[in-house]
Amino acid sequence: METMLEAQAVVGRRVEFAYYRAPDTYLPGIITAIRDDAATLQVRLDGKRTTIPCPADYRGLRYLDQVEAVPTLPMGRFHPTAKDLGGAWEGVPVCRMEEDDIVILTADRETARGAAAAYLREVCGDSDGVIREYLRSLTDRWVTFEWQPEDAEYPWLMVSAAEGDDQALHIHYLPA
Repeated sequence: METMLEAQAVVGRRVEFAYYRAPDTYLPGIITAIRDDAATLQVRLDGKRTTIPCPADYRGLRYLDQVEAVPTLPMGRFHPTAKDLGGAWEGVPVCRMEEDDIVILTADRETARGAAAAYLREVCGDSDGVIREYLRSLTDRWVTFEWQPEDAEYPWLMVSAAEGDDQALHIHYLPA
């Protein structure tokens, strides 16, 4: 006999999800998958690319009446925004990669220097002397950004490209 909870926990069910740290703030999302154990749901919040595993009986999960097809995520190459990269400094999107390399999304060297310096000062707490030394390794390159599948370790990857490649961007780069 199917329980009420099992009947509600279906792929495509719209839900509202609240994190433990903010139990009164519910965010809209959708169930994208049910794991083999049938007790763990994968919930993708609206506007996000990754899923959150949670038990079907998680107290921060509200089941809504609406069931729909799970929207497919865009894949392939894209032009990132400050939101995709995590923020902007001096009006320029800047991102610290897993290896601590820093990507500055501009082709203009002086703009890149200003954005990188602001980022290093604000986020890393570096002094002007350290920043000047660090900026000596600033290089430019052509890259593409590519969305990865929902269950990938990272939502997107940066791949070396050549000028003129489809959707290639001219960026500046600070190796760690």
